[in-house]
Amino acid sequence: MKPFKQEKILYSIQEVAEMFDVNASLLRYWEKEFNSIIRPYRSEKGTRQYREEDIEAIRLVYHLVKEKGLTLVGAKQKLKDNKESVVHTEEIVHLLKSIRSELSVLKDEIEEMEKHVLND
Repeated sequence: MKPFKQEKILYSIQEVAEMFDVNASLLRYWEKEFNSIIRPYRSEKGTRQYREEDIEAIRLVYHLVKEKGLTLVGAKQKLKDNKESVVHTEEIVHLLKSIRSELSVLKDEIEEMEKHVLND
């Protein structure tokens, strides 16, 4: 899953699929299965347009299904039983992944600097 930085108000289904590295058909399927939380805006022509709250809902489903390995039934039950806990846990996981990514970049930069110091 790629980091999400809000740059626009509405995103196409393809843009959202790329954010999560999934097929657009999976997003359409999740929309049917989790229609209480994933409700993209539809243009007059029926084109799906995802708002930030839709993307956050997809992030929750992605976390439960793809990262935690729950079935769709299990993910629905988890969201029904305690959505706040799921949201909080996913936010922590997302933050930790972001920190890990930043630390990895810093590590690479330090290693590169060490190479230059040792070669000089």
